Amino acid sequence: MRKYVVSFMIVLGLVGFVFINPAFSGEKLSGTECLAPAGAGGGWDFTCRVPAAQMMQKLDLIDGAMKVVNMSGSGGGKAFSHVVTTRNKDEKLIVAASAATATRLAQKVYGNYKADDVRWVGALGMDYGVIVVGKKSPFKTLDDLMNKLKNDPKRAPIVGASSRGGWDHLKALIVAKEAGIKNLRSINYIPFDNGGKALLEVVAGRAAAFTGDSSEIIGQLQAGEVKVLAVLSDKRIPALGDAKTAKEQGYNVVGGNWRAFYAPAGISDAAYDYWVSAVKAVAMSPEWSELRVKNGLAEFTSFGKEFDGFVRKQIANVAELSKELGIIK
Repeated sequence: MRKYVVSFMIVLGLVGFVFINPAFSGEKLSGTECLAPAGAGGGWDFTCRVPAAQMMQKLDLIDGAMKVVNMSGSGGGKAFSHVVTTRNKDEKLIVAASAATATRLAQKVYGNYKADDVRWVGALGMDYGVIVVGKKSPFKTLDDLMNKLKNDPKRAPIVGASSRGGWDHLKALIVAKEAGIKNLRSINYIPFDNGGKALLEVVAGRAAAFTGDSSEIIGQLQAGEVKVLAVLSDKRIPALGDAKTAKEQGYNVVGGNWRAFYAPAGISDAAYDYWVSAVKAVAMSPEWSELRVKNGLAEFTSFGKEFDGFVRKQIANVAELSKELGIIK
């Protein structure tokens, strides 16, 4: 029997799914932009390029193409600061967000910035966590990896796209705690500025495992370059083939990373409602539903005021969990 039982349900248990009529009306914005707070190849980049730029144009929700800009730095903090200080009233801008954004706000990684400094638009999918190794890895099961982390953690570096104490790091720590590892600080976690770069470390054999999200690994998984040791979901993810959940292997851990958007705090209510309606329309479309499943995301929707409340509750919960794990005081 395992000593630690951790059920990481703060993402799913705070707010019910919100299903609202996605009808969209009014004059469409042109010259729109989505800011991805990391480099190309990660989850924030995907959020900007697919549900925002690709789907909003395809569904005729914006006038013309949407520009996607990557701005990596400080685990999303550079982009957050840029929006707050430089583009606070830019009504043509939306920014990719996720549970990682809430985590960094909860842990004060973004300094004195807080949830009130932006407007939370909406979420349109849940990206469940994964623990992944390279195709030639000696680790065949999650138990194999956890045993290595217990006995020789320095020689088993774990890589991810979040900063130390961030969302990807947290997922690895929660699984390690569930495995009975008492000294969580002994785990050798190495952060990268996006999931694509971190995953290449595993493919090249320079890291023992990758902790990230389902959507980040689809390409390398389909190419046969990686194998999934565990999915941090209640049920298996169809896009990940026969990959087992952590729960199936005796680890009671579920960790989902919602994919969403925020906008500058200084925009008008009309502009905010425009973006809420646009994200809602994408979320409810059959075209996005197909792409969402193909890219390993589960169904999850929350918009406008409901989503704002959801984010604030998650920030509070992550702060409490981070204290429990010794990440913040």
